[in-house]
Amino acid sequence: MPKPLVIVESPAKARTLARFRGKDYRVEASYGHVRDLPESAAEVPKEIKGKSWGRLGVDTDGEFTPHYVVPADKKKYVQLLKTALKDASEVILATDPDREGESISWHLKQVLKPKVKVRRIVFHEITEDAIKEALREAHEDVDENLVRAQESRRIVDRLYGYTLSPVLWKYVKTGLSAGRVQSPAVRLIVEREEERILFRAASYWDVEAKIRSNDREFTATLVRIGEDRVASGKDFDGRGELTGRGVREVDAAQARAIVDSISRNLPWQVTSVEEKPFTQRPAAPFTTSTLQQEANRKLGFSTDRTMQIAQRLFQGMDIGGGDLEGLISYHRTDSTTLSERALVEAGQTVREMYGADYYRGVRQYQTKVRNAQEAHEAIRPTEFRRTPQSLEHVMDADELRVYELIWKRAIASQMADARLLRTSVEMTARGPNAESAVLTASGKAIEFAGYLRAYVEGSDDPAAELDEQETLLPKVTVGERIQSPADLDANLVLAGVEPKGHQTTPPPRFTEASLVKRLEEEGIGRPSTYAPTVATIQRRGYVFRQGKALVPTFVAFAVTKLLREHFGDYVDVGFTAELEDILDEISNGKKDWVDFIRQFYRGDGKHHGLENLVEEKTGEISYPVMELGTDSESGLPVRVRIGRYGVFLQLGEPGDDSPRASLPDDLPPGDLTLEKAVALLKAKAEGPRSLGADPKTAQNVYVMHGRFGPYVQLGETPEKGAGKPRRASLGRNHSEDSITLQEALELLSLPRELGAADDGEIIVANVGRFGPYVKHGSEFRSLESEDNVYTITLERAKHLLAQEKKSIRRQRAAPKELRVIGEHPDTKAPVRILDGRYGPYVTDGTTNASLPKNMAPGALSMDEAVGLLAARAGAAKPSRRRAAKTTGTRKTSAKRKARAPAAT
Repeated sequence: MPKPLVIVESPAKARTLARFRGKDYRVEASYGHVRDLPESAAEVPKEIKGKSWGRLGVDTDGEFTPHYVVPADKKKYVQLLKTALKDASEVILATDPDREGESISWHLKQVLKPKVKVRRIVFHEITEDAIKEALREAHEDVDENLVRAQESRRIVDRLYGYTLSPVLWKYVKTGLSAGRVQSPAVRLIVEREEERILFRAASYWDVEAKIRSNDREFTATLVRIGEDRVASGKDFDGRGELTGRGVREVDAAQARAIVDSISRNLPWQVTSVEEKPFTQRPAAPFTTSTLQQEANRKLGFSTDRTMQIAQRLFQGMDIGGGDLEGLISYHRTDSTTLSERALVEAGQTVREMYGADYYRGVRQYQTKVRNAQEAHEAIRPTEFRRTPQSLEHVMDADELRVYELIWKRAIASQMADARLLRTSVEMTARGPNAESAVLTASGKAIEFAGYLRAYVEGSDDPAAELDEQETLLPKVTVGERIQSPADLDANLVLAGVEPKGHQTTPPPRFTEASLVKRLEEEGIGRPSTYAPTVATIQRRGYVFRQGKALVPTFVAFAVTKLLREHFGDYVDVGFTAELEDILDEISNGKKDWVDFIRQFYRGDGKHHGLENLVEEKTGEISYPVMELGTDSESGLPVRVRIGRYGVFLQLGEPGDDSPRASLPDDLPPGDLTLEKAVALLKAKAEGPRSLGADPKTAQNVYVMHGRFGPYVQLGETPEKGAGKPRRASLGRNHSEDSITLQEALELLSLPRELGAADDGEIIVANVGRFGPYVKHGSEFRSLESEDNVYTITLERAKHLLAQEKKSIRRQRAAPKELRVIGEHPDTKAPVRILDGRYGPYVTDGTTNASLPKNMAPGALSMDEAVGLLAARAGAAKPSRRRAAKTTGTRKTSAKRKARAPAAT
């Protein structure tokens, strides 16, 4: 008997719907878009192949008609849908409730050409009730305005990329790409790096005093000398110049004089105590961008990884003990509103879990995003009663962590405000020349936690995160004195006072979180574009990661320089945001899509038009170089250029004999100074430095620098076409300046053949991505912390290989200890600095906190270490180990068994 055919986008979503409605409906997946513009010459239809615009797939000579094709990898899915359609009583298009989903439904109608009735349904969560409601409210056609908006975006992106990318191939490097959202995003990252290059650090000093009361110790900082405020970091500009008014810049000598004076002139007096109560409101429930930002801050997840996990949570999952319907509402949204049902459920959950005092009624939030599309709800759990704790035995770790973020944020959004008390204490001492020296201490106390019981929002600024911690001051009164420690009856005593030197820091590089936030603020792109944009600029080689920071490459500098100088409108954030406004007008039926594309490509009174501008600029564009300055010895310019085989330095004008030196791909442009560039050029001209001769082969061992960084080489570099000499990268543990011959020979000794295993195959020791390991055939085992890859024996390797294979996380070698700072003042736990996979970090055995980028491990004080650990502990989620793991019986096998039938 014929059944209605329901078509969704993904097979996972199809399985979830089939569980609810499988008896009455046949559910199939389209696997995303079934048609698109041709991506290669082979896909261009014969009828347009000879046209001047054929490669575009868009009729730029006429009315910009797109010519769609079914990609080769989608033909089998289209055929399956056509087969399913033969026995269908009707077609129900159930693709996602946004422009892309509407467009997929439209393309399905065009490709399948169903002769039976077609209906369109939308649902914002995959639950049985939501699906029933969507079926009741089904309508008979797709929204043409949404389709035209998506189509316009696709055409504009094609025209943008296919018109500007060839310009980059010609003047920078083949294989590069330009993009409507991608290129302005790269420009933002490059311009932040340019700010860092121009930045000049300023040094300033102040004074810190440790004051002890009966029950606690706190820190007071010098803020005024006489009538002048003491200069702090905010009083200096990016050039290191003092710009603050009415401030006094204190140097090291003056700071020491102040310390000497105020420590001798006791007692000090408390001259002011201010207590200010304030309330703190919870953040709104997640939108797409705020979820991406928070998952990046708190979990370290990329935007792409976050969206993949959210997709699985939305679609529902197969689990060992049964099936889960959709756990969250639709995850591509810029709305912060919640449905009436969700508000009621959230309120009930708050009262049950936290008590009536923590609920003060329904909260709705005003969406602050430009061009927000309010058709969806905010991201929320489909059932608030499904707490993260109730799912921890059946969900994978990553899915559970993202679900927990979403659940807590949504619950907190409906909880009462937090009530806090901020206290400021001012103390006055006698400084040099009898001037008053005023120090202040600030504290913050939580009087009523409110929503903070459930959730604390993360921050892109570690210093701001530290400021948000609760800090309690003792009760003091005006007139009270700070005495010498020798005064045993004193309530407040001076425990210590010392000068403190500081340096201003350059503006921080973008992280994925801060970049997404900036793109959203500027109106660049839509929620669905952020993750693919960030992934694309990394894949194309415009950006690389350094910890969480997104660092632009020299290629990104060259591309941005060219586009900014010659096609400024098309990488301008304002222009890009304006295009988003117009796309929204098209989706609302307020603007004609053909007029928009014509103006974009051919121009209007405001803009040249992309086609005209490229024609005008032909012949004007010069090769983009990065000028570093002039070499003082030769008087020649030093430039960074992009070559066929990578980035290189050049002294003087281009020519066969102009001195050159390769630059590593992962060198941040902001870290390359003129002095460093000249040194690299000189080192290249002088030839590689010999460390000495290898006793075994009598060949010289050289330390060299290449595209991928420094390395050591055994023997001379042969002529082209000859075999390559033995080489080894220096890695993070060695530097070009300090590496010794013995260390170089150790590096060159890898991989080491330890001997034959019982089956006759050779066992090898080497160092890989996750540290040192031994290998036998296809079996790998990481070395333990006590093992040395250069000395490990065959017997020890056999023992490791005989052990059960551990997870990659557990295989990683123990981090190297760089320094022991001492005992934690509160917990007495040892505080150490370790060298981890992503750089040095401080740990007390429970909490790990990365060191700030410019801080040397040897310079970190105990107070700074405690502050970093406290900030990290406040931002981190409490550790939660799944019971399935602690009992040693994971449900993975059952889960796989449940998934296997669906895969077939």
